[in-house]
Amino acid sequence: MKENGQLSMFDGAFGRYILPGIILQSVLIGGGFATGREIVEYGAKFGALGWLGGIGIFIGFTVMAILSFELARMFQAYDYRSLLKKLIGKAWFLYDIIYLLLAVLIIAVMASATGEILHNTLGLNYWVGVVGITFIVGLLNFFGAGLIERFKTLGTMALFAGYIIFGVIVISATWGDAKDVLASGNTSFMEENVSIFAVLWSGILYVGYNLAVYPAALFSIRRQKSRKESVTAGLIAGILMTVPWFLTYIAILGFYPSEEVLGASVPWLVMLDGIAGGWVVILFGIVVGWTLIETATGMIHAFIERVNHHMEEKSNHHLSGVQSGLIAVGALVLAVIFAQVGIIDLIAKGYTMMAYGMIAVYAVPMLTIGIYHIFKGKENIKEASSLKI
Repeated sequence: MKENGQLSMFDGAFGRYILPGIILQSVLIGGGFATGREIVEYGAKFGALGWLGGIGIFIGFTVMAILSFELARMFQAYDYRSLLKKLIGKAWFLYDIIYLLLAVLIIAVMASATGEILHNTLGLNYWVGVVGITFIVGLLNFFGAGLIERFKTLGTMALFAGYIIFGVIVISATWGDAKDVLASGNTSFMEENVSIFAVLWSGILYVGYNLAVYPAALFSIRRQKSRKESVTAGLIAGILMTVPWFLTYIAILGFYPSEEVLGASVPWLVMLDGIAGGWVVILFGIVVGWTLIETATGMIHAFIERVNHHMEEKSNHHLSGVQSGLIAVGALVLAVIFAQVGIIDLIAKGYTMMAYGMIAVYAVPMLTIGIYHIFKGKENIKEASSLKI
């Protein structure tokens, strides 16, 4: 895309190497660690051993990013339907079902958290926040990929800065307690002995339910021209996706094994409220509201891309801006209804169930059929591209 007759930064190295990771991180942050509840369930509850899950999470995120980027580039499959058809053939619709359920679930978690946080930090009525965010997400999907890329780039930089600020504030105040937890091997929040396998498996499940974020970045892979670019972009994405996890984990360790923090719907809010001034808590409310916008926009846009590609195949038409905006609003309304279940139950039960599904229909095919395609080489791409499914 050109700006004033010249290529923008999105068409250079930034667009090839960094932008895919920024988009992934912007979508991940909402369902992955915005509230802190997710880190408790999939790492921090294990206390001193939780960091092992974090290492596994980094490896999992990075490997999945590299495979997803490279296969999308090789097959020129820039929406998840096209990519999954290459991997699992006619069974691709199973991913469609799980993706849509998980997308609504993740947005529901964010809607539940955002309503509570905006009320507690900014004094906004629950429905004022939800309606406002719904309008913004619909508007972004109305204008499409170009605006979304720019919105996410600026927003993710601000979010990253925000979480670093929150992490520094909490960790600097509680670092001594966090060190004591690590040094003593404390895992007392768990009622039974913690095994290394249990921690690692928890990390796998965390990666599993977050596999739903990868389709959100596929449209940005059009700029990649080589395997080197795919691998480098995947590694950068893995780092961007994991740094906030460790910041949140170490922050929670400073309060371990406090039930007030580890049992909270929004642990970040409890931690900041006890340490920081009012302006930091207000900033946190703004940041979390923004994360819902980014997460909802990314996941819904991935679905819209998939619908557009299918329509172009069948009729050479695609969704209008109004139709895209209405789909976004409809998904958010459904998510708000789900949100009434409550954030703790949604994360503890819903995420785990969806994680198993995502591992079965995305991770396993990527690690088997996907790796086969990558190492088979260019001849195989031509054969696969000619398949009529």
